[in-house]
This record gives sequence, structure tokens and C-alpha cells, in this order.
Amino acid sequence: MSATTRRTRRTAVLLAGAALVALTATACDSTGGTSVSTEAKQTAAAPAPAATDGGTPAKPAESKPAEAAKAPAKVGDTIALKGTLEKGNTADVSALKVVDPAASSNEYLTAAAGKHYVAVQFQIKATGSKAYGEAPWSSAKLIDDQGQAYGPTFAETKAGPSFQTPTNIAAGDSGKGFVVFEVPDGTKLDKVQFALDNGFADQVGQWKIG
Repeated sequence: MSATTRRTRRTAVLLAGAALVALTATACDSTGGTSVSTEAKQTAAAPAPAATDGGTPAKPAESKPAEAAKAPAKVGDTIALKGTLEKGNTADVSALKVVDPAASSNEYLTAAAGKHYVAVQFQIKATGSKAYGEAPWSSAKLIDDQGQAYGPTFAETKAGPSFQTPTNIAAGDSGKGFVVFEVPDGTKLDKVQFALDNGFADQVGQWKIG
């Protein structure tokens, strides 16, 4: 079987899967309107400072203003997300890095003229009672500084391994991989988004780029 035939069959399988997900989502009733979450998950508070040699407690670290904790999530941060279609589907999702441009790892599959690939690496930790079993490539979007959104492509790049389709992560475990996009040259990217339920969840995580 030629490489071209294998790529064609793989694309057909992925498209069929996406169509099935879309039909499933359409058949389910939404429990509310879409919301965009830009709040990064806070890390555990630092322990109290130990006493100095003289027995006097060390000066506690200055607390940051409340506004700082509410700053929009940026690349590198983690956002706690929940699904809509099934109870127990929750995950901590991190947008780890953005590689722009990203070179294709396949000499026969390159970006169209006037465009280039951008690869975004995500980490997904299944935090709910159920395993994560979705297609991350269908869950992510890139948005430029003009508000134009870009969906993913099936290309693979030298930035690193892409997620498998589907990606299966046991409850409590984590997995990571790249999602690839094709954007026009000169595009100034502003945000990256991710939603559970193969992109159909009401809650959408959003990270600021740069």
C-alpha cells in the first residue's frame, strides 16, 4: 500500500469520526450557554516561613494583589475544564508551547503556498471519574489579533509527536501531544482555545499567546 493511499484512508477515518461526534453532540441537549474560561488553575499555597535562628518568625512573603490572580491565562498555564455531554468528564488542560512556524515532517504534505504550519503542544490530565477518550485535534482552535479563528489540520511537524486519534488517558493520568494548524503567512496569533467533548463542551479554555 502506497504512502499516499495510507494518508488518504487515515484522513477518511478521521473525518468520519468527526462527523459522528458532530451528530452525537447535535442529539444531546446543552445544559447552558457557552462560556470562555481564561482563569489559570492556582497552585498550592506556599508553606509558612520557618523561624529565624533567634526564634523570631521570618517575614512572610508579600501576597500578590488579587488582580494578579485574575490575569488571563497564558501559554504555559493550566485551566480546569469540564465537559457537557457526559458527567465525570473533567480535565486539567495546559497549553505548553506554540511553535510558529513549524516545519512539516512529511516531504509530501506541506502547507499551501502563502501559508505555514503552527504547532501547539497541549497536556491533558483526566481529573474526573472517567477516562479521557477524545480527539484533541478536534478540540483546539487558534485565533489571530483580528478575531479570525483557525481549525486544525492533519499535518505532522518536526515540533514533536501529535496526539493519537483517539487519545485515551486513564482517570488520574496525563498525556501530551501537538495539534497542528495551517495559517496564512504574516498572521499575528493572539489566543489558543481548547474544549472537551471533542470541542463541543459549553466551557472553552483560552490562553493568551505572547
